[in-house]
Amino acid sequence: RVVEELRRILTANLPIIKQVNSHLLQMRGKLMRPTVLLLSNRAAGAPDDRVLTLAAVVELIHVATLVHDDSVDHSVLRRGLPTVNHLFSHQVSVIMGDYLYSRAVIELARLRDPEPLEVLARVTNEMTIGEMHQLGAVDRLAYREPEYDALIGSKTAALFAGACECGALKAAQEQRRALRAFGHAFGMLFQITDDLIDYTESEAVTGKPAGLDLKEHKVTLPLIAALPHMGEEARRDVEALFKTSQPAPAQIAQVVRLVEEHDGLEYARSRAATFADRANEELNALPETPAREALRSAVGYVTERRR
Repeated sequence: RVVEELRRILTANLPIIKQVNSHLLQMRGKLMRPTVLLLSNRAAGAPDDRVLTLAAVVELIHVATLVHDDSVDHSVLRRGLPTVNHLFSHQVSVIMGDYLYSRAVIELARLRDPEPLEVLARVTNEMTIGEMHQLGAVDRLAYREPEYDALIGSKTAALFAGACECGALKAAQEQRRALRAFGHAFGMLFQITDDLIDYTESEAVTGKPAGLDLKEHKVTLPLIAALPHMGEEARRDVEALFKTSQPAPAQIAQVVRLVEEHDGLEYARSRAATFADRANEELNALPETPAREALRSAVGYVTERRR
């Protein structure tokens, strides 16, 4: 039903917009953010007839960020399919991202309730600022864990927190707070796992090139954790990759091996486990229901996922 709501919202007359919308619906992912919003609504025991629209709006915001990110990063694949910027153009990609944001705002305005608009406007602003912080990093290898936490907290966890909170807008304040905190911890777990997958899984599994973060000179937790333990020679290999505009597969494979040898992957897994525990702890504030247990299952799924 959320997909039907997305189709309704994205209905357009202009042929190019119709084409891009059709492509975006074809390449949609697991709909994790709408899923946790709907489950949060049930877990809070606070029925809200707006949840389908709110779930669709949250997914629109998420897709808009992906469309813009792919254009910024000049990515060619997303979920095994061509990105909008690769299939059409960077100009179309930028304008389509704006179109998706504006459609989301229109749907929120139609609800005639400032609360969901306030939550998602704040989240969207936080995500944009996070992206600008990342772009503004001068020495990427000087990036440290607190900066990484702040980045993924704004870029990924903020939207999960907002989704869970939007599912509980009619719930008691304690449950709304618990679900917002659950969403934040869940989002941190989700992103750390995603960053691990880039080091551990192949393109055949993920639908995007392995080692893409390193190829795009992105510093994520596995590398941040491994760098301080590397000797001079290993560090030189990492620096050489980051000075190469188009790193070769062999270069990427070497840095992946160094990160694993210096316990970067193990450390990232331990941080992910910490956020999984934190997310599960927040769920204890909610009554025991199938929806709450489904949220616990989602934590387990994200912890073990490979794509």
